[in-house]
Amino acid sequence: MTASTYPTIRAGIVGATGYTGVELLRLLGAHPAVEIRAVTSRTEQGMPVAEMFPNLRGHVDAVFQTPDEAALDECDVVFFATPHGVAMQQARQLVDQGIKVIDLAADFRLQETAVFEQWYKHKHACPDVLSEAVYGLVELHRERIRHARVVGNPGCYPVTVLLGLAPLLQQDTPLIDTSNIIADCKSGVSGAGRKASIGTLFAETSDNFKAYGVGGHRHHPEIVEQLRGLTQGQEVGLTFTPHLVPMIRGMFSTLYLRLLPEAVDTDFQKLYEQRYADEPFIDVLPAGTWPETRSVRASNMLRIAVQRGTQKDVLIVMVAQDNLVKGAAGQAVQNMNLMFGLDERLGLQQIAVLP
Repeated sequence: MTASTYPTIRAGIVGATGYTGVELLRLLGAHPAVEIRAVTSRTEQGMPVAEMFPNLRGHVDAVFQTPDEAALDECDVVFFATPHGVAMQQARQLVDQGIKVIDLAADFRLQETAVFEQWYKHKHACPDVLSEAVYGLVELHRERIRHARVVGNPGCYPVTVLLGLAPLLQQDTPLIDTSNIIADCKSGVSGAGRKASIGTLFAETSDNFKAYGVGGHRHHPEIVEQLRGLTQGQEVGLTFTPHLVPMIRGMFSTLYLRLLPEAVDTDFQKLYEQRYADEPFIDVLPAGTWPETRSVRASNMLRIAVQRGTQKDVLIVMVAQDNLVKGAAGQAVQNMNLMFGLDERLGLQQIAVLP
């Protein structure tokens, strides 16, 4: 299929002034099947998108409009790169018009409304839409995403943890002790969003390393809900601690797992290579090598390595991704491609940027 024969997907982006929004615009602006029809912002009405984000000059000629002005009803798909609680206010109207919805916030990630309301402090506005929403992690729910009208894009940390664990949990015979999973995760400061905050000032983050959300992070229930799906409802004990590292973008998660006695002699390198052999955006590294965040910078690739610990019954899984691409906007475009019957790799094969 040549570029001229791709069907045109008319896309709208609601709330495109943050880091996830500009990353989405960067990817969609170069996508051969996408026409950006509407870009909204309540505060930047009338400003050319490329004036705010000069990297888009010559690629995106849209102008920010208010949600009321934007022709969202003329779109085939609407992405929400908004704070939590926004997409659920508009999703029903869009879906009723035959428009597909991809939410990059949390409104359609958690199927249990009580859990969502506990962690996000919003009463869910459309539980009926939520009930049909598909969790948008392609490598776990590819076939359901193909037929979805509403997709809840995963959080960035959950992508690394879930894909790091999936090969171990999608087995007929248990391999690890699921009651004691440790996820030690680090992210660049762009994960905190594009807003004024003392905690993300240069003088606060540079030459500094810190944990946050130690007593409970919003991604914890999301990870657990998906892990229960992988373990057929079995209870999961997860210790998840995120950290902020002094870099702009990138995410590295290290998973510490206790092997069951009968699984100690398993060839885990082979297990991971076989599970992800046909996944275009997952790279299982050769034995004895480990991922680096710079090896995935600005790409949709996620790299995984497995390593035995000094204790024979301990397995260490290391996962690196760009938190703004595979962890957010790239994952959303991958979902869109599937929802419209395109090759999921389309518009997402950029090589990582070095140095």
